Amino acid sequence: MATLLLALTLLSLVAAGIIVAGNMVPITLLDSAVARGAVCLDGTPPAYAYSPGFGDGVDNWHVYLQGGGWCENSSSCLDRSTTLQGSSAKLKNGNEQLNGMLDDNSTFNPDFYNWHVFKIFYCDGSSFMSDVEDVDPKHNLTYRGARIYDAMMDELLRIGMGNAKNALLSGSSAGGLATILHCDKFQALFHNTTRVKCLSDSGFFIHGEHFVGADWREAFFFDVVSEHGLMNTLPTSCISKFSPTLCLFPENVVPDIQTPLLLIESAFDMYQISENLYSPGDRSPRWYNCTHNLMFCNWIEIKIMKGTHS
Repeated sequence: MATLLLALTLLSLVAAGIIVAGNMVPITLLDSAVARGAVCLDGTPPAYAYSPGFGDGVDNWHVYLQGGGWCENSSSCLDRSTTLQGSSAKLKNGNEQLNGMLDDNSTFNPDFYNWHVFKIFYCDGSSFMSDVEDVDPKHNLTYRGARIYDAMMDELLRIGMGNAKNALLSGSSAGGLATILHCDKFQALFHNTTRVKCLSDSGFFIHGEHFVGADWREAFFFDVVSEHGLMNTLPTSCISKFSPTLCLFPENVVPDIQTPLLLIESAFDMYQISENLYSPGDRSPRWYNCTHNLMFCNWIEIKIMKGTHS
């Protein structure tokens, strides 16, 4: 666990520009996925970056689901389709830098440096869960995140992941939520002899019905579920007990997951504290300043933040 935390810390330092590290890997478009309708919001093929394993890691696989929030209505999804989080056409150059837990440098990534690494780019806005057959006629948008996930898993099996001794599914933020939602499905790809685990980094988005902002959080995920047609794609073990909206909140999904699942979450997650406690109309410059510098907080605001931690 200590070395895992080291890798995650180094990943944060890299993201902040304090450390420059990571191996460059070509970006590949999965053109074969288009025929099965597994496409990004704008209809372009999904993409991945793959770094083969080596040495004693050649039988181990690490699959990483990229994060990047969600789009909750046709307007936000249309906007998203013009960015690299909604279109593979927007991916820059043809290479991706893999760092942190994806790095092939044993100093920065002592546990997983020689594993196969397969990074799946996020271009659907639904945490890889949508599967709507019809194309939005007005905006020409396709909601096919679940098909992208399935197509990528088929590609992984094609190149050898089915023979893995160890397999890890991970993701961060919206990709961390996707990791939770797909965890048992990922485990089902392997023989009983394969050790399979899932790791969600900053993907435990709370409903917290008794905390400030619960109505806003639930309304937002209701819109995500409705826009992407997730009513029939979320885990059946959850939707048999809760509304589909509540099944985007990990607190209602995690208890039924059978595969070993590791959850990494900051005690005070910046996104959830600064963006997700209040509805947009309730947010104020004062709250923004408080969440970015505790010196600007009063005792009431500190109490609200501590409440989310408890």
